[in-house]
Amino acid sequence: MMKKITKIDELPKSQPSKSKLRVAAYARVSTDSDDQLVSLKAQRVHYENYIKSNPEWEFAGLYYDEGISGTKKEKRLELLRMIRDCESNRIDFIITKSISRFARNTTDCLELVRHLMDIGVYIYFEKENLNTGDMESELMLSILSGFAAEESASISQNTTWSISKKFQNGSYIIGTPPYGYANVNGEMVIVPEEAEIIKRIFAECLSGKGGSVIAKGLNRDKIPARRGNHWSSGTVIDMLRNEKYKGDVLFQKTYTDSNFNRHINNGEKNQFYCKDHHEPIISREVFSKAQKLITQRAKSMSKTANKKAYQNRYVLSGRILCGECGSKFKRRTNYSVGRSYIAWSCKGHIEDKDSCSMLFLRDGEIKATFSTMMNKLAFSKKLILEPLYDSINKIDEECDLARIDAIDKRMEQLTEERNTLIGLMTKGFLEPALFNKERNVLDKEIKNITAEKSNLVMSFTSGSSQADEVKALLDYVSADKFDGNYTDEAFEKFVENIIVNSRDELTFKMKCGLSLIEKVVR
Repeated sequence: MMKKITKIDELPKSQPSKSKLRVAAYARVSTDSDDQLVSLKAQRVHYENYIKSNPEWEFAGLYYDEGISGTKKEKRLELLRMIRDCESNRIDFIITKSISRFARNTTDCLELVRHLMDIGVYIYFEKENLNTGDMESELMLSILSGFAAEESASISQNTTWSISKKFQNGSYIIGTPPYGYANVNGEMVIVPEEAEIIKRIFAECLSGKGGSVIAKGLNRDKIPARRGNHWSSGTVIDMLRNEKYKGDVLFQKTYTDSNFNRHINNGEKNQFYCKDHHEPIISREVFSKAQKLITQRAKSMSKTANKKAYQNRYVLSGRILCGECGSKFKRRTNYSVGRSYIAWSCKGHIEDKDSCSMLFLRDGEIKATFSTMMNKLAFSKKLILEPLYDSINKIDEECDLARIDAIDKRMEQLTEERNTLIGLMTKGFLEPALFNKERNVLDKEIKNITAEKSNLVMSFTSGSSQADEVKALLDYVSADKFDGNYTDEAFEKFVENIIVNSRDELTFKMKCGLSLIEKVVR
């Protein structure tokens, strides 16, 4: 029997679905000049038309960074966004003008290219006619990106040279002037309302306030810092140190190294000081006094930095001393019948109750007692503070001036004695050993009285004398806005420390020299 064979025709092969290549473009200009922005606009139009005209491509977006340098990829937000879109599988292929537009740093370039290749995204550099999809392009890419890095460094060097020349002739334009000034046609022009804040900051500094207290006051009065930020102690100190407020400019405070990292210039590069560069907000005299006060305060803080690590936490910290054992009081949270409250306890008592019997005081009791004392001062200011200020002011000035005059006369005597000594030595009338002994004695006294005079002059010119402390206290309790309530600011400004005589009596040691005993308010 014959087998019957039926032919089954070959089925037509199904056509694989052909999806379009999703192509994005990246463009960048490194400055925000008009010419460069026109170039950016041209690049955007070119790539959009170029990609859309290819029927096998799908336009996946145009990414561009403008007005920034290409040396740091971290600053190129659009580039980073494009990388994220590649990682999210939204892009298959990237077109860009050249390696130098894509990266100016060899390491960054290779790192980006390799990362994109790992996730299946390739780049076409038009100028170099280089497609990273070709494996042999890796070596060429390394070489070309190296050239791009050199080109970037060359441009940076030329720019640095140009800027340095502008520093030297004072023609460098400060693009972002400090708070208080605006850049108007390349000139630093005073912003009146901000200038008033600058004057307030310097005035408060000269009145004895630190950066932290000044910043708190500005925030409390809802005065916005630049860009709407809050004021900080660091910001205030930087402003007090800024020579631009007296009309001068120190150029090249910072510099950029060969790896495009920014550094503070501690003498590694030349600096250029331009006097009377623009209109000042603060007089040179006020600026100079502020610098002396800041330096003095910094030295004082430095000496006690370790000791005050804990003390700075609260305004009362480190300022309450036990009248029985001399220990400082420590802030604690006490609990009683399901309630808690802040109290200050003697460290000596905490460690050994037998050696010190002083019990704790509530935080509110101490502050209420301080408030009572300040109200009494306000009530009796004409009997206490005003006469005290008049007498101390006169004594202070007279004593300081008299001592400075005496130091000057003594300095003349010592200088004359020293010259005589040198003359005798030169003529051979003195033995070297005796000469050195006598000269050392004179030099030591000259050094000591020179330091004493410097301190007196600084105290005299900085307004930090005892008389000024009394005046500040008098002004505070006499002000219309004085309401008698406790404030951390007032306590910090006027109180040196508190001696706890007993749980019922405190002695406030004031910075102006007064010691005021007050019954504890409960």
